Formats: sequence, C-alpha cells, structure tokens
Amino acid sequence: MQLTFIGADHEVTGSCHFVEACGKTFVVDYGMEQGNDTFENADLPIAPAQLDYVFLTHAHVDHSGMLPLLYARGFRGQIFMTDATADLCNIMLRDCAHIQMQEAEWKSRKGKRSGANNGAVEPLYTMEDADGAIRLIVPCHYGDEISVCEGIKIRFTDVGHLLGSASIEVWLSEDGVNKKLCFSGDLGNKDQALLKDPSHTDSADYVIMESTYGDRLHATEKVDYVGELTKILQETFDRGGNVVIPSFAVGRTQEILYYMRQIKAEHRIERHADFPVYVDSPLAVEATGIFNKNMYTCFDEEAMALIKKGINILGFPGLHLAITSDESKAINFDDVPKVIISASGMCEAGRIRHHLKHNLWRPECTVLFVGYQAVGTLGRMIVDGVDEVKLFGEPIEVRATITKLVGMSGHADKNGLLEWINAFKEKPDRVFVVHGEETVAESFKNCLHDEYGYDSYAPYSGTVFDLATNQVVSAPTPVRIAKKKTGKISDVFQRLVAAGQRLMAVIQHNEGGANKDLARFADQINSLCDKWDR
Repeated sequence: MQLTFIGADHEVTGSCHFVEACGKTFVVDYGMEQGNDTFENADLPIAPAQLDYVFLTHAHVDHSGMLPLLYARGFRGQIFMTDATADLCNIMLRDCAHIQMQEAEWKSRKGKRSGANNGAVEPLYTMEDADGAIRLIVPCHYGDEISVCEGIKIRFTDVGHLLGSASIEVWLSEDGVNKKLCFSGDLGNKDQALLKDPSHTDSADYVIMESTYGDRLHATEKVDYVGELTKILQETFDRGGNVVIPSFAVGRTQEILYYMRQIKAEHRIERHADFPVYVDSPLAVEATGIFNKNMYTCFDEEAMALIKKGINILGFPGLHLAITSDESKAINFDDVPKVIISASGMCEAGRIRHHLKHNLWRPECTVLFVGYQAVGTLGRMIVDGVDEVKLFGEPIEVRATITKLVGMSGHADKNGLLEWINAFKEKPDRVFVVHGEETVAESFKNCLHDEYGYDSYAPYSGTVFDLATNQVVSAPTPVRIAKKKTGKISDVFQRLVAAGQRLMAVIQHNEGGANKDLARFADQINSLCDKWDR
C-alpha cells in the first residue's frame, strides 16, 4: 500500500498522484504542466500500459491534460470521473489534442523555413489519442459509493471549483489493513456565481490537499463584481477602446457571461448600452452548452432561482459567438467598442494572442485578467508589468490599461482551505500539502502543523509513502530546473518505446492463455522483430 507523489508538488500545475494497493495501480489526475516547471518531476513507477485506473478530480488541463498521452503510451484501463467532468473532458481533451497538433505543424513549418529542421515535429499526442482516452471514461454521480474492484472503493463529492469538480474519497482494503484517502482536488471559492459552495468530508486517514492560495486571503467583504466590471467597461468604452478578457474557456467564461447579462439587464452602461460581447472560443461555446445541461446538479440556489423565472443566465442581447477563424479575425476590424472574451486564460495559446496583438498597443483599450496566472506564462508577464511582449515573432508594446478583478478566483483562499480541512470530524493521521508554489506549500504546511496541530507534510515529486505504516519510504532530494520546460512536443522514439511497454503489458495480461494462441502471438511478434531488427 504505497502513495507516490508525481506532479504538482511544490508546484501548482501537472497534478498527479500514484497509488499501488490491493494488487492494482491507479493515479489520481494526470495533468499538464503550465508555465515554469520548478522541479524535475518523477516518472510513473510503472509503464502506462500496466496502470489499471485513473480517478480524475476535474477537467482543468493541469489535472486532465495528459490523459491522451497516457493512452498513447498504452494505457487501456478505466478513467473514473463525475458526469459533468465527463461531458467537459469530451470537448477539452479534443481541444488539447488540436492545440498539440497545430503547434507541431507550426514548428515543423518554421523549422523548414529556417533550414534547421531534420524532420517533422511530432505532437505530444493526436486527436486519435484524445478520442481513445475519452472512450475509457466511466461517468459517476456525486455521492455514490463506487466499487472499482476488490479492495478499492471511491466516492466523488462536489467541491465547487469547476462544473463537475470533486474531492475523491478512496477506501483501500488489503490483507486486513483498511485505509481511507481523501484527495481534495482543487477546492472552490465560496459565494461564486453559478456553482455551489464546497461540500465537506467527514473522515479520512490521509488527506492530500491543494494549497494554491494557502498564503493569502481573498477580499474580506463580498466583492461587487458587477460593479467593478461596470466601472471598467464604462471607462474603456468612453475612451473608445475594447475590453479584452483572457479567460479560461471552461468555468470563468461562463461566470463572466453571468455578470455581463446582469449589467445588460440593469442598463448599467451609459451611452454604450448596446455594446457587443464576443466569446471567441469554440471550446467556450461548447462548454457553455454543457453548463446548461448540468445546471440542476451543479448550479447554486441563486442561479437556479433565475432559471426558474425563465431567465437565460448565460445569454443576452448583443452576445456574439465566434466559431470560425474568419469570425474571429473580423472582430478586430470592427471599430465599435466591445468586450472580447477569449482563451487561453493564461495567454499561452489560442485566439487570445491575436486579440492581444491587436489591442495591447492601444492606450484606449483595457486587458482585464480574471483568473490565476502561473509563473512563466505570458499572462503573468503582462500582469507583472512587462513593457513589451513578442507575439507571432513581432514585438508589441504594452500601452493598454492592465487590470484584474481582485479576488475573482475559482480557488479557495487560505481561510477556505482551513475551513475544509477543519470540517473533518477527527484529525487525519497525516495531511499532505500539494498543488502550491514552493513557498506557499511550505507556509500552509507550517500553518496546519503549528496553528492547528496537524501532522502535515509537503512532499516533493518522487516521494514514496507507505500507507499501512504511516511512514515515508523515500524522499529524494528535489532537482531544481534552471529553465522553462514546456513538455509540449515529444520525440517519436519515445512513442516507439511506449508501444514496446504496452506490448509487454499485453504479454503479461495473456499469461495462462491457450498454448495455441500464445504460440501464434509469439510468431507475430518475432515476425515483426525480423522486419525491424537492424
């Protein structure tokens, strides 16, 4: 019974935890790194083809974005997640694959033009890999106890971070030893538009909890986001500029639309009452449909009260949905002051980069940030006050007003995290602090220990913990990375190695089969080896 920490340890993105118990192996989350990678991450202790299950807390890319790569490297087990998360992953994983393929194609063309390319750049994974991962999804209802296999049981609880987001309770029973783990996932902020407040869990032997905002507090008083947005829109439109909002396509975009509808309905903007709002993200458009589909299980009482009155809380006059690239391009050739909501939320990819190119240099415009910006991302650079950025090979001066909605976050702050952990009826044997920047994770760990009496521990990637004995088996010295590691493009040879690992897993799965079938399988492998043996 062992827990190994793989990703988002003393870091915020790339969440992944590996568990070996009851003769099975599984990971909780398998996310993509975004922004700077501070420390070297340990590899999975086994080949992906030998992994039995994945339990997914929610659909955000830093928790789900590497599932297609897991499939590409041979994983064929089940991926358990909530119903709404399954709906979102159905579009988000395909969108990730599309971005990977586009980027690989762009780098290949760039290499050809420079004469420095030795061959086509391969994407990290393909659309076929995303589709393969999606076929492995097992949707689950909130609150149901699900028997995964003998000795392993799970339950998903709504934590209000994103549509479908959940903490995951995992019961393990092996050789007379019974242990319960609770993975917090990302805990939601209270009093958000649309989503319910986080629900609590009663008990666990071990808690693995996030600490994204473990060293800071949101506004002590409830922020008037509608009022703040109204002020920003009014001032920018009066200057004749656009309000450009880099926004996560799933979650934050829908929240912004909720506020925009209220601003429009209450006629808060003077002299520009008919201002257009463009959602320039096919993913955001699809996600909005999924939000509407799951409203009865995920929306809070305030949102549901409006819906029961027949109000479309995510739609209003003047809302335009840009799907095609031509529709996207046309937005910046219209001189009418407008709101442009576009992805990605950290400005690392997608259509938002085109809108920044057209608006960052204009002093009459405003770029409004409404979400967390990871260290090393373009969004973080702009928020931190950089004077110039490079977009599509062209230097762009930052002359627009740069601002953000303070406190607008899908993550619980320090008080929210403490409220969640203190809701356990008995203190867990140990609390593992993960998913926080280096100093934040340490600070929150110390807070839990010194102020609340928890046995808390902030592991680095590669740390191995024995769940049966409550002991750290291995705690490797962390290796700091000197430069950014994007991890977006893989070597073709790595795919070949992964295929070989999957072959070994398939061979092991066929142990005990009929001699005739095994002999034929061996002949097929040898024939293939004869063809390629050099």
